[in-house]
Amino acid sequence: MARVEAVIICLLIVIMDAVAGILGIEAEIAQNKGKHLRVFFIECREPVHQAYRLGLAAATLLALAHVIANMLGGCTCVCSRAEFIHSSANKLMAVATLALSWIVVIVGFTLLIIGALSNSKSRASCGFEHRNFLKIGGILCFVHGLFCLMYFVSATATKREEGKA
Repeated sequence: MARVEAVIICLLIVIMDAVAGILGIEAEIAQNKGKHLRVFFIECREPVHQAYRLGLAAATLLALAHVIANMLGGCTCVCSRAEFIHSSANKLMAVATLALSWIVVIVGFTLLIIGALSNSKSRASCGFEHRNFLKIGGILCFVHGLFCLMYFVSATATKREEGKA
């Protein structure tokens, strides 16, 4: 892959994750503008359709950025201890950041979906608090962008190393 293409893909991934993060935080702000009544840890509130749409858009962009990073970054794995010992620093970085990006995307996507679905109903509901799910999911979008960027760069470097060997 040419360097220009790699830079464009990196920018695309970072921009998508940044937009997803902003949408998640904006969804939290929209949700907080709705009517709330809280007693201890039980909360009654009216759903905010704007928060639902923004949260769903953030979750979709996060998933799409993850798919693009993984599909274009390729599969970088270490299958044995001997391979682990003889792996380059780039390959080890690619494996570590791939695992971390999966953890972050699972947690972030789940939080965004829970936050969005709590705003999908048409009537007010009472239950346990779902505070800050959208905001934390939005913040994890930024973290995901960092790990995906690191993964893509190290996976691309690993492919170049293995191609020259």
